[in-house]
Amino acid sequence: MKTTNVFLRCLVAAASVWICTGAQYAAAEELPGKGKLVRYAQSDSLGANYVVAQIAIKAMKELGYEVKLSTVNTSLFFQAAAQGDLDLATDVNMPQREPAFRAVEKQAEIVGTGAIIGGGINGYLIDKKTALANNITSFEQLKDPKIAGLFGKEGRADLINCDPGWSCGDVVDYQVANFGLKETVRSVRGKYEALMVEAVARVKRGEPALYYAWSPSWVNNALIPGEEVVWLPTPKDALPPNVPSKGSALVPGVKGCAGGADPCRMAMATWNWASVANKQFIAANPAVRAFVEQMKFPLATWSAWEFNINKNGGSSALMTKMADEWLAANKPTYDQWVTTAKAVKQ
Repeated sequence: MKTTNVFLRCLVAAASVWICTGAQYAAAEELPGKGKLVRYAQSDSLGANYVVAQIAIKAMKELGYEVKLSTVNTSLFFQAAAQGDLDLATDVNMPQREPAFRAVEKQAEIVGTGAIIGGGINGYLIDKKTALANNITSFEQLKDPKIAGLFGKEGRADLINCDPGWSCGDVVDYQVANFGLKETVRSVRGKYEALMVEAVARVKRGEPALYYAWSPSWVNNALIPGEEVVWLPTPKDALPPNVPSKGSALVPGVKGCAGGADPCRMAMATWNWASVANKQFIAANPAVRAFVEQMKFPLATWSAWEFNINKNGGSSALMTKMADEWLAANKPTYDQWVTTAKAVKQ
């Protein structure tokens, strides 16, 4: 009889332990995104931001969310986010897109400080061979027809600029005029990628080239600043009215600045890929906020992705492959992002 009672007590105790442990396990597995949908947008401008989108989607799914991905123009995303039709984008170019964002800032907000560690840079570059042979250390030296003529014909340089409609092209055209270079510098605006393919080929052949570029980008993996090309410092800060200033264009530690200048005065202050979310959505989903605030990548990583996309095309398979490779090589970092987001109080 005593043996039976002892046995029953043991069964009850074991069951209690199992029930408690099971309840704790269930509680631990209750994900913050369970039963919720994220309407996630990526820009219609293909680039390394598409790789980041794959990483973000994987993380949000691990947080329990269902994710619906849309590819839309950034201006249309702002409208949709303001109306509550889209929730989040992580590839909004700031400060270039800031004027359009300000029109919807009552309904949408910027989350985090940007996905590029330290931010990106923008400016003017020439081939290093021509820079050294002619002691060119400033963009302003293109006022001299002899210098400008090295990059074009009849004393006038051909400067490869951004696509028509891109705000970076507005910056270039404004600065060419503001720096007194209109008589000696011709702004060439066409399909940027095609123009730059030819510029890369010229530099590889040992010929002069002058162009505007930003980093991270495939361009600065194809022509490496400090090795094949150099950044030309600008004489002063100058931006058109439609592009807001985010501080001085003097940027310290720029690799490959002509003449070894440090800081190097770029075309504008640093830029970044910002995350923008509908205010109601992000307030109701602190786990998403916590993840996005942590998600950052080195500039070199972005440039390598851009170079690979330009070299091999922009297929979805390539984007998934690059995302998977990054995840495999950076598992502790990624896991920490997700773990921190899971732990945020809902």
